[in-house]
Amino acid sequence: MHCMTVEITIREFQAGDEDAFRRLNEEWIVSLFELEAKDEEALGNPRGNILDRGGRIFLAFAGDDAVGCCALMTGQHHFEVAKMAVTKSWQRAGIGRKLLQAVIEAAREMGATRLFLETNHVMKPAIRLYESLGFEHIPHVPSPYARSDVSMELQL
Repeated sequence: MHCMTVEITIREFQAGDEDAFRRLNEEWIVSLFELEAKDEEALGNPRGNILDRGGRIFLAFAGDDAVGCCALMTGQHHFEVAKMAVTKSWQRAGIGRKLLQAVIEAAREMGATRLFLETNHVMKPAIRLYESLGFEHIPHVPSPYARSDVSMELQL
């Protein structure tokens, strides 16, 4: 259990954060689904597959412990929220909201007019969070992820 008096800080990915980024994502993915090739690509090389392509990764820390992360992926004409995770013991503490707000703000700064994300219908708390920040359900978009069955977007 955690102490709510610990300060939560959000910062961008730095060298050395690779293990935390992988651990946070693997924890939730393997608890509900299975790691897919596309996960391995992003988690195995976040610098090459996200950062070097113009994307950004934000991490949440409780003291010195990485407790959450969220990536902003950039494509030719779109921006995507991806690889969002909050470790189980810190869920329901507002960390996902802080991370998502940082990603939305970063997307706006970068000139995005729309943010896209994909998830799975069983991720009800995550979907409620996305809806509370203005994401709307759109017809499902074909995905490289087998687990993806919900598509959402936010007009910025």
